[in-house]
Amino acid sequence: MTDVPPLVLIAGPEQILAERAAESTIALLREGDPQAELVRIEAASYEGGELQLHTSPSLFGGSKIVLVRDLDEGREELISDVVDVVKGLQDGPADATLIVQHKGGMRGKKALDALKKAGARVIDAPAIKSDRDKSAFVTNEFRTAGRKAAPDAVRALLEAVGKDLRELASACKQLVGDTEGLVTVDVVERYYGGKVEATGFRVADAAIRGDLPDALRLARHALASGLDPVPIVAVLASQLRQIARVATAGRGPSGQLAKQLGMAPWQVDRARRDARGWDGERLGRAIQAVAAADFDVKGGGRDPVYALERGIMTITAERNG
Repeated sequence: MTDVPPLVLIAGPEQILAERAAESTIALLREGDPQAELVRIEAASYEGGELQLHTSPSLFGGSKIVLVRDLDEGREELISDVVDVVKGLQDGPADATLIVQHKGGMRGKKALDALKKAGARVIDAPAIKSDRDKSAFVTNEFRTAGRKAAPDAVRALLEAVGKDLRELASACKQLVGDTEGLVTVDVVERYYGGKVEATGFRVADAAIRGDLPDALRLARHALASGLDPVPIVAVLASQLRQIARVATAGRGPSGQLAKQLGMAPWQVDRARRDARGWDGERLGRAIQAVAAADFDVKGGGRDPVYALERGIMTITAERNG
C-alpha cells in the first residue's frame, strides 16, 4: 500500500519540477497497484463531465490515477468539475487518485481552495530563476545520482549549456552516465566546452582581465560559429554588473553575500577576483560602454559587430588604464 492520499495538488510554475512530482507520485501509486489505470486530462481540451466519468468506480474494479494538467488554463466547467470530484473523493472510499497541476495565478482558485480544504497533499514546484538557485539545482542533480561536482564545474556547466533547466538536467544525466568520480571543470570542458554559448563567457573573462587580443579572437570565433552579438554583450554587461554589486556589498563570506545578492557563491568569488585592477570610475565607464553597445547591437546602430568590438576595446582600455 502507498501513503498517497486521494487528492494531490502540484502547485508552481517550474514545469520540470512539476512533471517530476507527478511522475514520482504516479510511480508510488503503482507500487501499491501496478495495474492502476492512468488517465491524463489536458485543461485546454477538457469537455464537461469528463472528470466525473474517469473518477467513477469501474464495473471491472481496479484503481485509477487521474492527472489534470494546467488547471490554470482550464475553463469554468473544468474548475467546477474539480470542485465536485474533490467532494466525492473526500467523502467516501476512493477508487481514484486525483492529481492536479497548477502553474500559478488566480484562475482556478475555487478548485485550489477546495483541494486544500479537503486535505490534499500539496507539492510545490517553485520557479528557479536566480543563478544561485540554478547552481543548487545542478549540484542536487549530481547529488541525487550519487555523484559530486566541483563548484567550478557547476559554473562551467551553467555557462556552457545555458540556464534552461531541462537542458541542464539532460547535461547532468549525460555526465553521470558517461563519466565516473568527481565531475570536474575539465570533464565539463571535454563534453561541452565547444558549445558556442560558452564562448560569450570566455570573451567576458578575457575583456575584464584586460586581454584585448584574446577577447577579440574569441569574439570573432563566436561570431564565425554563428553566435549573435546580442548574447555576448549581455554576458559582458552581466559580468560587469556582478563586479559592481559585489564590490559595493562589503566584506563577508561568499555564501552570505551570495544569499544577500541572489547570486551563487562561485559568482561572488569570481566577481571578487575580477574586481582586482578596477576602480569605481573605470568600472562605471565600462558599464556605460556596454550599455551603448547593447543599444547598438539590438538595432540602434548600423554595424552590430563593430559595436561589440568597440565595447570590448573600451572595457580592456579601462581595465588597463
